[in-house]
Amino acid sequence: MEMGRPLPAEPIVFLKPDSSIIKNNKPFFLPGFSNNIQYEAELVIKISRLGKGISPKFAHRYYDEITVGIDITARDIQNRHAAAGLPWELSKCFDGAAPIGKFIPVNSIGDLKNLDFRLELNGRVVQQGTTSDMIFSFNYIIAYLSKFFTLKTGDLIFTGTPSGVGALKKNDNLSAYLADQPVLDFMIK
Repeated sequence: MEMGRPLPAEPIVFLKPDSSIIKNNKPFFLPGFSNNIQYEAELVIKISRLGKGISPKFAHRYYDEITVGIDITARDIQNRHAAAGLPWELSKCFDGAAPIGKFIPVNSIGDLKNLDFRLELNGRVVQQGTTSDMIFSFNYIIAYLSKFFTLKTGDLIFTGTPSGVGALKKNDNLSAYLADQPVLDFMIK
């Protein structure tokens, strides 16, 4: 189960515009259009070369950096749209809805099949995951997406969240770690 839902047969895909990205630990400002803004920590892989129709066995050649990012979601809008069979973009693609951490070279990380990450909210661990528990591997995700989209250098792929998502409020502090290395630390305003 992922977040209380049956496991999907294929990755669930949506796109975020570049206006969603927050870099360098800049703050996230709560928008006025939602009463239920939530965090979802995810591993993020950065595409390092152009690719289309990539085979899973060669997908590892298409990324060389990884970090933790937050898929910020307007849960009330998402639930309303999902119930009506509508797309989720308004709930996930607004300005600032994708804070990303400092990227780490994969060759300095160790075993990518057993990589731990976590998210702390105000100093308390709220999400913890490992790549060995992922529904779809990095290589599968890259191969799957490349059937539909040409992947370009610098594209970012958020890979799914472990349990523990929750609401954000003003003055919260989010800190994310890849293994035990801090990669992201920002405030909610």
